Formats: sequence, structure tokens, C-alpha cells
Amino acid sequence: MKTGHIIVFMTAPNADEAASIGKKVVEEGIAACCNIISGLRSIYRWKGKISDEGEVLCLFKTRSELFDRLKKRLKELHSYETPEVISVDIDGGLPEYLAWIDDSTVKPL
Repeated sequence: MKTGHIIVFMTAPNADEAASIGKKVVEEGIAACCNIISGLRSIYRWKGKISDEGEVLCLFKTRSELFDRLKKRLKELHSYETPEVISVDIDGGLPEYLAWIDDSTVKPL
């Protein structure tokens, strides 16, 4: 059962950039919170070459209807040409936590 809430995954090159982005989108109310997980190692193909880089992972919690605004804002704030921004539906959760996400985010335009 979909709850109307999502988790958005985003990688960043370092914790400082991740924190800067996370703070801005939480202040703007388009995400309720941003968890930053350090120690990520990403191996990927980019422009025909294999890269092996350290990154950090951000997990944003928000409402599904705010995804387009969050996605646009993350792209504006991010230093990568094509940042990872992936949404996953939250199929269940503690009702009080989901209500907190609602209370902590702006109402859609």
C-alpha cells in the first residue's frame, strides 16, 4: 500500500556538499530530513570510462507530490552534471513518522 511518501537517493562527492544541499532543501520544506551516509564507494561508467570514487549517500524523506520540486532543486544545487536522484515509494511506515513528514514539508503548489 503506497503511503504518498518517498525516499529519494542522491549521491554527492563529499559530506560538505551533501550537508549544504540537505540543509537547503529541508529549510525550504521540500524534504522533511536528509540522512548523510559517509564511506560510499561508487564504481560506474561515465562518458565511456570506468570510475572508482568515494562519495556520500543522501536519503531524503518527503511526500510523493513534492518529488518534481525536490528533483529540480537537487539538480540546481548539485555540482555533478548528472546527479543521481532516484525516488522509491514508502509502502508502509509508522503513522506518526509519516505524519511528521507531512507536517515538516510544504504543501504542494
